[in-house]
Amino acid sequence: MKKYIFFIFSVISMSSNAQQIMTPEKLWQLGRVTPIGISKDGKALIYKVGTPNVQENKINSKYFSVPVGGGKETLLESIEGLVADKNISKDGSKKLVDKAVKVEKLLGSDLYPELSKTTAQVYESLDYRHWDTWNDGTHNHVGYSENIKDAAFVDIMPNEPYDSPQKPHGGDEDYIWSPDGSKIIYVCKKKAGTAYATSTNTDLYEYDLATKNTKNLTEKNLGYDTHPLFSPQGDLSWLQMKRDGFEADKNDIIVRHKGVDINLTAAWDGTVDSFTWSTDGKKVYFIAPVLGTKQLFEVNFPGVTRIAVTVRQVTDGDFDVNGIVGFTGTSVLVTKTTHNMATEVFSYDLKAKSWKQITHVNDEAYSKIAKCTSEKRWVTTTDGKKMLVWVILPPNFDKTKKYPTLLYCQGGPQSALTQYYSFRWNFQVMASQGYIVVAPNRRGMPGHGVKWNEQISGDWGGQVMDDYLSAIDDISKESYVDKARIGAVGASYGGYSVFQLAGIHKNRFKTFISHCGIFNTESMYGTTEEVFFTNWDSGGAYWEKDNKIAQKTYNEFNPIKLVNNWNTPILIIQGGKDYRVPIGQGQEAFQAAQLKGIKSKFLLFPDENHWVLKPQNALVWQGEFFKWLKETL
Repeated sequence: MKKYIFFIFSVISMSSNAQQIMTPEKLWQLGRVTPIGISKDGKALIYKVGTPNVQENKINSKYFSVPVGGGKETLLESIEGLVADKNISKDGSKKLVDKAVKVEKLLGSDLYPELSKTTAQVYESLDYRHWDTWNDGTHNHVGYSENIKDAAFVDIMPNEPYDSPQKPHGGDEDYIWSPDGSKIIYVCKKKAGTAYATSTNTDLYEYDLATKNTKNLTEKNLGYDTHPLFSPQGDLSWLQMKRDGFEADKNDIIVRHKGVDINLTAAWDGTVDSFTWSTDGKKVYFIAPVLGTKQLFEVNFPGVTRIAVTVRQVTDGDFDVNGIVGFTGTSVLVTKTTHNMATEVFSYDLKAKSWKQITHVNDEAYSKIAKCTSEKRWVTTTDGKKMLVWVILPPNFDKTKKYPTLLYCQGGPQSALTQYYSFRWNFQVMASQGYIVVAPNRRGMPGHGVKWNEQISGDWGGQVMDDYLSAIDDISKESYVDKARIGAVGASYGGYSVFQLAGIHKNRFKTFISHCGIFNTESMYGTTEEVFFTNWDSGGAYWEKDNKIAQKTYNEFNPIKLVNNWNTPILIIQGGKDYRVPIGQGQEAFQAAQLKGIKSKFLLFPDENHWVLKPQNALVWQGEFFKWLKETL
């Protein structure tokens, strides 16, 4: 195994001080911190650390506690009973659980029991596969156990062909007890088949344990209703998007108070990631993107009084606040990242406005690694707007030298490009190999107002491409940028961006890397599983000839239509179990490049989905990424 890893990274330039720079190997030795919560006595933070084991090709986890004010960590053998469990009812007698339940007969062996060896699957509607899994007739159902020590499962969604938690990534944030333990609130999209694939209309449902009746609490809202949470006073609150089919709509905090739904963030020009209540129930704290970062905000809760609702940004700086762990005294525990630091837990004193690091999982590793510099740059776009661009410079940057430069194209397309720390698209690793990384907050990203965020829908190949080119043209004016060695890289919508730029860049770029990118918008519409996304962002179906927005998507903004202009080396990466951007997208692009005689490579991960999750696959990904750059840039 050691020889194997050495072979992969022999392609990465190593100098006498290689141990002082971040490498892919070092990246995959870092601990991954996940807070579990504050202990019941309020004295300790309980958290999990996942450490990759490359040889075993998995991530091993251990649990720790540390005083909420900081101090010595303690390894735990078990965390049972240490943290309050929201899934236990008020009287302690019942526990909320979820289970995969077989509901539909979709397999050949279901329909023809005498043919036990058949592998046939029979579908009469869409939603026949989702994310990385084919629909075999099982659905996630919420239920409860009558005794918290008993594994017996009482299904509150019997025979329903619906999911709660939501697929593919939902967890126990999708259900919660009412304060008195008499009801269960859960998130569900009660649509099946084609209707499921074309809608985002999830609702909050209330199940009454006494009557066994279920009621839709948000029937009037047609978009997402998610993340139910009760206030200390017992008011139901949740996150809500208004428009059906728009997965990146403005996300607002709703509170149902005395029968009235109050939108706390309606007048605020932003979108909420997550939220929690203050311990006294007078404020709601939430996380939201703003100007290339994610920060902690607060909004007061006035009830039905005439007191104005005011949103206030609490934290500020070149870092991301990613999640709220809990409150202790005048402080709030949060997770925090930067381009040079993976997730750690910090305490922020709301009165003193001061920070204190609580977990120190990767301090020793980082003390031996040179940091990169992340700079904010403001670029004027072709339509006269000011666009924030992150520029990440190599360690020991010397402005008298010339550096190869990478334009990073973010996915989503409406994902925030902030001070996050990725274990694949890692800016610190890229810059540490000697590349300047240019990461523009182009059109479509939250954190710059709702209008900026929404402008990308129906205009994938329009203003966004101009934003990319404005960013790279602006940085190219600097003497330290080697204009003959500029590349463009990205995944998902970022991969689409690379394919599109390959047809319009006019020789700006010397190389491209596209991971799980959309190459043919027509075949994408015909094979992706969440059709609501393509309906909204592409403007409709490709056969709608009178639909001007859709026809622009499938013609002018379709990378396959511009292949005749391709003349630049390209690495194409694809997951075999990616049903969001299916394998045919990468295959079509690679075949076109090969038949045109363009230097190209196809990196396939048959067992990966839209992401690369297995440690050895991730290291191969990094190895091929930098090997390609070395060969072509």
